[in-house]
Amino acid sequence: MKFNDDAQLDTSQVQDRRGSSGSGGGGGFSLGKGGLAGGGVGVVAIIVFVLFQVFSGSGGSSTGSPGVGGLLSQLAGGSTPNAQADSKNLVCTGGATSSDDCEVLAIVNSVQSFWSQQLATSGTTYTESDTVFFSGSTSTGCGTGETGMGPFYCPADKQVYIDLSFWSELKTTFNANDALFTQAYVLAHEYGHHVQDLLGTSARISTAAGATSGSVRLELQADCYAGVWANHASTVAGSDGKVLISDITSQDVANALDTAGKIGDDYIQTTLGSGTVDASTFTHGSSAQRRKWFTTGYQTGKPTACNTFDTNSLG
Repeated sequence: MKFNDDAQLDTSQVQDRRGSSGSGGGGGFSLGKGGLAGGGVGVVAIIVFVLFQVFSGSGGSSTGSPGVGGLLSQLAGGSTPNAQADSKNLVCTGGATSSDDCEVLAIVNSVQSFWSQQLATSGTTYTESDTVFFSGSTSTGCGTGETGMGPFYCPADKQVYIDLSFWSELKTTFNANDALFTQAYVLAHEYGHHVQDLLGTSARISTAAGATSGSVRLELQADCYAGVWANHASTVAGSDGKVLISDITSQDVANALDTAGKIGDDYIQTTLGSGTVDASTFTHGSSAQRRKWFTTGYQTGKPTACNTFDTNSLG
């Protein structure tokens, strides 16, 4: 994966809260893995359910249950925290390759530029979503976000949250790779949830668990949307009209697919859970399904190919 250092980066799309008063320590709660990966890793069942409700990217409920902010507030034992916190801007005057943080910023810029253009062609306005870098814990519109949740999208404040130490956790906990394009897949997946939120998809889908559940279908569609962006990434221009990412290789795609296979519900249950696969608790899809849907998006480059809600689509 190569970047074009001549392209200007939009630093306004990232909030860096690391080391700020809104990050690192404090109360709240820890819910284990969320957002990109699920499957149950020995966490109390009700907490797992709430986690998957919130961090699968679903902003609504068809059952009349409390909203995401309310659910997390109940667990945290208080009112929903203000999502604002002290933050600083990244300095990326040397382009994307000037630092690891700037490479992540370039990926965020590319993903958002793509979806802004894509949604405009269908008459939908894309609203930018900041990515928030934090360490330890941070205040969000969905309650207190913590490192142990992994990267996640909060529909209440429409922002993506990530503790960048997650890249190391991919290797140590999930036995996956932390290659640069793997990071791009992770971020593009979370922005896929933002697109679902903007299109109203999340609000229409029940997020109950199960092999053919709405939660699984939402997650697989986010994987597919990540693949769609990847198909176009080397042609997506930033705010100055210059392409942000100049090249994506077959090895990059292989790295993403390897990671997709390591965060499937069945793989996580087998390697990190009880060792037994229980499809009735699936929330993100099997390893094979996650690889399939990223590949579908990547090979077609068309969001319309990401209809994971078709009756026979999960196969």
